[in-house]
Amino acid sequence: MAKEQKEVRDLQEGNYVMMDDEPCKITAYSTAKPGKHGSAKARIEGKGVFDDQKRSLSQPVDAKIWVPIVNRKQGQVVSVESDTVAQVMDLETYETISIKTPGDVDLSPDDDIEYLEMEEQRKILQD
Repeated sequence: MAKEQKEVRDLQEGNYVMMDDEPCKITAYSTAKPGKHGSAKARIEGKGVFDDQKRSLSQPVDAKIWVPIVNRKQGQVVSVESDTVAQVMDLETYETISIKTPGDVDLSPDDDIEYLEMEEQRKILQD
Protein backbone atom coordinates (compact mmCIF):
# COMPACT_ATOMS: atom_id res chain seq x y z
CA MET A 1 0.00 0.00 0.00
CA ALA A 2 1.33 3.43 -0.93
CA LYS A 3 1.70 5.17 2.43
CA GLU A 4 4.29 5.99 5.06
CA GLN A 5 4.28 6.79 8.77
CA LYS A 6 4.91 10.24 10.22
CA GLU A 7 4.55 11.84 13.61
CA VAL A 8 1.42 13.93 14.03
CA ARG A 9 3.52 17.01 14.97
CA ASP A 10 5.12 16.92 11.49
CA LEU A 11 1.80 17.44 9.69
CA GLN A 12 0.47 20.75 8.43
CA GLU A 13 -2.43 22.11 6.40
CA GLY A 14 -2.34 20.92 2.80
CA ASN A 15 -0.65 17.58 3.67
CA TYR A 16 -2.38 14.27 3.14
CA VAL A 17 -3.28 11.92 6.00
CA MET A 18 -5.23 8.68 6.36
CA MET A 19 -8.53 9.09 8.27
CA ASP A 20 -10.98 6.19 8.50
CA ASP A 21 -8.91 4.31 5.88
CA GLU A 22 -9.42 7.12 3.35
CA PRO A 23 -6.75 9.53 2.09
CA CYS A 24 -7.68 13.07 3.20
CA LYS A 25 -6.20 16.51 2.60
CA ILE A 26 -5.72 18.43 5.85
CA THR A 27 -7.91 21.56 5.93
CA ALA A 28 -7.26 22.59 9.56
CA TYR A 29 -4.59 21.65 12.11
CA SER A 30 -4.42 22.86 15.70
CA THR A 31 -2.72 21.74 18.89
CA ALA A 32 -3.76 21.97 22.53
CA LYS A 33 -1.26 22.44 25.33
CA PRO A 34 -0.17 19.41 27.31
CA GLY A 35 -2.42 18.71 30.26
CA LYS A 36 -1.48 17.74 33.78
CA HIS A 37 -1.42 14.03 32.95
CA GLY A 38 -0.63 13.82 29.28
CA SER A 39 1.00 15.03 26.14
CA ALA A 40 -0.14 17.77 23.79
CA LYS A 41 -2.97 16.81 21.47
CA ALA A 42 -3.46 17.73 17.84
CA ARG A 43 -6.85 18.17 16.22
CA ILE A 44 -6.84 17.49 12.49
CA GLU A 45 -9.69 18.24 10.14
CA GLY A 46 -9.60 16.99 6.59
CA LYS A 47 -11.57 16.36 3.44
CA GLY A 48 -11.50 13.05 1.58
CA VAL A 49 -9.40 13.26 -1.57
CA PHE A 50 -11.58 10.88 -3.56
CA ASP A 51 -14.95 11.03 -1.74
CA ASP A 52 -15.05 14.70 -0.53
CA GLN A 53 -16.26 13.61 2.95
CA LYS A 54 -15.24 15.80 5.89
CA ARG A 55 -13.47 13.96 8.71
CA SER A 56 -11.73 14.91 11.93
CA LEU A 57 -9.21 13.26 14.18
CA SER A 58 -7.62 13.96 17.55
CA GLN A 59 -4.24 12.41 18.36
CA PRO A 60 -1.27 13.04 20.68
CA VAL A 61 1.37 15.02 18.77
CA ASP A 62 3.97 12.29 19.32
CA ALA A 63 1.73 9.52 17.88
CA LYS A 64 2.58 7.96 14.53
CA ILE A 65 0.01 8.29 11.76
CA TRP A 66 -0.25 6.92 8.23
CA VAL A 67 0.31 9.42 5.42
CA PRO A 68 -0.82 8.30 1.95
CA ILE A 69 1.38 8.84 -1.08
CA VAL A 70 -0.90 10.61 -3.54
CA ASN A 71 0.65 11.32 -6.93
CA ARG A 72 -0.23 14.35 -9.05
CA LYS A 73 -0.08 13.39 -12.72
CA GLN A 74 -0.59 14.96 -16.13
CA GLY A 75 -2.97 13.51 -18.68
CA GLN A 76 -4.72 14.23 -21.93
CA VAL A 77 -8.39 13.52 -22.57
CA VAL A 78 -8.70 10.97 -25.38
CA SER A 79 -12.49 10.75 -25.38
CA VAL A 80 -15.47 11.51 -23.19
CA GLU A 81 -17.63 8.38 -22.96
CA SER A 82 -20.52 9.96 -21.09
CA ASP A 83 -21.14 12.84 -18.72
CA THR A 84 -19.47 10.87 -15.94
CA VAL A 85 -16.46 9.05 -17.48
CA ALA A 86 -13.51 10.21 -19.57
CA GLN A 87 -10.76 8.19 -21.22
CA VAL A 88 -7.46 9.82 -20.26
CA MET A 89 -3.95 9.08 -21.52
CA ASP A 90 -1.22 9.46 -18.91
CA LEU A 91 1.42 11.75 -20.45
CA GLU A 92 4.25 9.88 -18.71
CA THR A 93 3.39 6.22 -19.36
CA TYR A 94 1.01 6.71 -22.34
CA GLU A 95 -1.38 4.33 -20.61
CA THR A 96 -5.09 4.98 -21.22
CA ILE A 97 -7.31 4.93 -18.15
CA SER A 98 -10.96 5.66 -17.36
CA ILE A 99 -11.52 8.40 -14.79
CA LYS A 100 -14.82 9.52 -13.33
CA THR A 101 -15.31 13.19 -14.18
CA PRO A 102 -16.50 15.85 -11.73
CA GLY A 103 -19.99 17.11 -12.56
CA ASP A 104 -19.06 20.75 -13.08
CA VAL A 105 -16.05 20.21 -15.37
CA ASP A 106 -16.55 20.38 -19.12
CA LEU A 107 -14.02 18.12 -20.85
CA SER A 108 -13.43 17.55 -24.52
CA PRO A 109 -10.86 15.43 -26.43
CA ASP A 110 -7.28 16.81 -26.46
CA ASP A 111 -7.79 18.75 -23.18
CA ASP A 112 -4.74 18.60 -20.92
CA ILE A 113 -5.67 17.81 -17.32
CA GLU A 114 -4.09 17.14 -13.95
CA TYR A 115 -5.27 14.23 -11.85
CA LEU A 116 -4.52 12.64 -8.50
CA GLU A 117 -3.76 8.95 -8.20
CA MET A 118 -3.37 6.64 -5.22
CA GLU A 119 -3.29 2.93 -5.89
CA GLU A 120 -6.32 2.33 -8.14
CA GLN A 121 -8.18 5.54 -7.20
CA ARG A 122 -8.05 8.56 -9.48
CA LYS A 123 -9.62 12.01 -9.47
CA ILE A 124 -9.48 14.83 -12.03
CA LEU A 125 -8.40 18.15 -10.53
CA GLN A 126 -10.45 21.22 -11.35
CA ASP A 127 -8.74 24.42 -12.42
